[in-house]
Amino acid sequence: MARLTERGYQVLGVFATGLANDDIAKRLYLSTYTAKAHGKRLMAEVGARDRTQLVVGAYQTGFTRS
Repeated sequence: MARLTERGYQVLGVFATGLANDDIAKRLYLSTYTAKAHGKRLMAEVGARDRTQLVVGAYQTGFTRS
């Protein structure tokens, strides 16, 4: 999997909670558009079809941090 920036890890961690884009945006102090853009970028970087595949793949490869 691709290497992530610190912000990428933050976004992935919040995506892993299963929150909606609006709630992700609020938690990360972003606009909803920016939260969606972060998600799309992460999915493109790792070749995921959707958010579920992104998060499952991250856990399976040990990509997430504690």
